[in-house]
Amino acid sequence: MRLFPRRGRGQPPAAVRGPSSADREHLEGFARSRRGVEAYVEPRTTVTEMTIVLVAADGEWTRRRVSGPKAARELGNRVGIPVYDVAATGYPPRMREWTARRKATGQTGVPEADAGGSTTG
Repeated sequence: MRLFPRRGRGQPPAAVRGPSSADREHLEGFARSRRGVEAYVEPRTTVTEMTIVLVAADGEWTRRRVSGPKAARELGNRVGIPVYDVAATGYPPRMREWTARRKATGQTGVPEADAGGSTTG
């Protein structure tokens, strides 16, 4: 008995979900509602499409899909934030510190969007 069905030869792999208008709206809203936001573009992997992480001055962060580096730069220009290539710069330490503070207080999972939190991912 086969647990995973075989894909037929020449059949394309399942499509990975790309960015949506909700993704764009979330990123723009996050950038406009927080101080000192910077963007970090993450490369495409075998599991996910290209993503962008926005990190606020206090370390709060959110991640969403983007269609490519050009879209990430356009987002940065629209909301007036710098855009970095995470492969070249790495993540800012404040991002990990924010996540560690949340864990230390017992907060796990996705912060409530209506409470001004972000979606960590």
